[in-house]
Amino acid sequence: MTVDTWAARIRALPGVTETRIEPDSGMPPYTWDDRFFFAGEDRMRPFATIVGHDVPDFDTLSDLDRPGVHRLNIEVGRSEFTNLFGYGPEQFSDRRPGIDFTVADRLIPHPAYGVQGWASVVQPGPATFDEVGRLLEHARSRSVARLARMRTSEGE
Repeated sequence: MTVDTWAARIRALPGVTETRIEPDSGMPPYTWDDRFFFAGEDRMRPFATIVGHDVPDFDTLSDLDRPGVHRLNIEVGRSEFTNLFGYGPEQFSDRRPGIDFTVADRLIPHPAYGVQGWASVVQPGPATFDEVGRLLEHARSRSVARLARMRTSEGE
């Protein structure tokens, strides 16, 4: 599946908005065409992203600078992260050296944000299609609930 196909699938979830980094945005070239998906118009904290470039000195383990390669990232949360990988985000740093972050179509912890409960898939495809769909819905629901809690605490 292409980046555009995945982006359309995510945007089709209820209330989702997208921000895409354009070449004329003033942002560094390694961010161009990155996509951020939000539950609603808040746009403060994405529940999913699609990226297609390495971030120098920060996020290079997936080797995203290969032609045509992208990574879908999903904020799954602590409990779902533990269910998926058999250990919690707090143990990710110890497990990171044993993970191949370049492998395609396999659900893995996010190379930089695994410690915060994010999962990722390089080149998501048939092997991860159903699970990624479930996780995107889960992440969107978590984001909607977080926004509702924030509004309640702010007295809206």
